[in-house]
Amino acid sequence: MSVKVSVVYFSGYGHTKAVAEVVAAAAQAELISISSEGTLADNDWETLNRSDAIIFGAPTYMGSAPWQFKRFSDDSSKIWAKLGWKDKVFAGFTNSAALNGDKFNTLLQFQTLASQHAGIWVGLGILPASLKASSRNDINNLGGFSGLLVQSPADAGADEIPSGDLETAKLFGKRVFDIAEKFVK
Repeated sequence: MSVKVSVVYFSGYGHTKAVAEVVAAAAQAELISISSEGTLADNDWETLNRSDAIIFGAPTYMGSAPWQFKRFSDDSSKIWAKLGWKDKVFAGFTNSAALNGDKFNTLLQFQTLASQHAGIWVGLGILPASLKASSRNDINNLGGFSGLLVQSPADAGADEIPSGDLETAKLFGKRVFDIAEKFVK
């Protein structure tokens, strides 16, 4: 049986979309973009319902995910009421301009949504690059555990995301796929 993974994300300026594409490629996932109005097409909801794993992605604005992701979360309550996503594998990633930027709050928002859907949360699973010799080009250089953390300077384009963050995104996507595969047999 083949594992079905989806990455559902909102991107305001293109940085989060770039990360979503890297995560999706590594997770062999289908990409689902939340619109600027916070909505999904009906067929996107069907894709999520058929998925074995769902990876959430959104930038961190002012300490949490933007309202478009919140609308998606609220719209998922129809599925929640039927436990439609029970026992799916979930994970998440976020991006902000600051090194910290209160990204953990966004991951906690995702983790709470997954828990409300009775899902199984997958953390990053990579030790941090925390030595004096560590650089922004190292994997998990932001030291995340609950999910993937990415930093894109406010004056940088989506093509300037640090290589360490993109490499971490690849490893993260593969990890989610591998864990979902353990549940789908």
